[in-house]
Amino acid sequence: MSTVDLTGQVALVTGGAGGIGAAVVRRLAKLGARVAVVDLNAAGAQRLASAAGGIAIVGDVTDPSVMPEAVAQVEKELGRLDIVHLNAGIGGGQAGVDDALDVVRYRKLVGVNVDHVVYGLCAAVPALRRQGGGKIVITSSLAGLAAMPSDPLYTLTKHAVVGYVRAAGEALAADGIVVAALCPGFVDTLLLGAAKEEFDAVSFPLLTPSDIADALQAVLTDAEPGEAWIIQPGGQASAYRFRGVPGVGGGQMPPDVVLGRR
Repeated sequence: MSTVDLTGQVALVTGGAGGIGAAVVRRLAKLGARVAVVDLNAAGAQRLASAAGGIAIVGDVTDPSVMPEAVAQVEKELGRLDIVHLNAGIGGGQAGVDDALDVVRYRKLVGVNVDHVVYGLCAAVPALRRQGGGKIVITSSLAGLAAMPSDPLYTLTKHAVVGYVRAAGEALAADGIVVAALCPGFVDTLLLGAAKEEFDAVSFPLLTPSDIADALQAVLTDAEPGEAWIIQPGGQASAYRFRGVPGVGGGQMPPDVVLGRR
């Protein structure tokens, strides 16, 4: 695993009070960073923040005002912002392919998995520019790269995140800001819910939150702008290689056309 010294740097992690977020908070603190933990769970956020030598910020990341306020608080209390991990996420909980769509649950899913990512990135960019650059890592999923028929709505949100990362990564590269995505397989967290028993019954290998923290550490040192890194049990995290968009005669589309510049 690549080594990195984050002494003197400040990080912000959403969904940081448990699961993947908690593992990342602990890892960043171990590497020397002070960490701001953003979560709805006030007690959990405070506990992790105290251990990380950082601060706890309690808020609903689907509220458009929360991420700008969180970034402002981080700069005020910790003096700077260098690393942002937009990690908060929830499962779909419904198919979304029939007439029985629960719109309230759907909007919550999109609010956490997509809106918070946009709010968080837009809020963080000015702070990172003030430091001459930085890193934004967003938790997506393998469902952001391949269809997950058991949860089409979750698949929708995670595909959206990957597309956003790929575009934002190029758009912000000139500012020295690296935007990348983590795309893990199934991780042993509370998000699995009742499916955990089914996985255990067939001895299905699951990732641990520590595995994702390992991957994030690798991304901080090795990722290129716009990359989506795959993490699976027993393997090393690595960047997914996207194929080019096919053009006339089977060739690739010219970059300017792909990027909408013509």
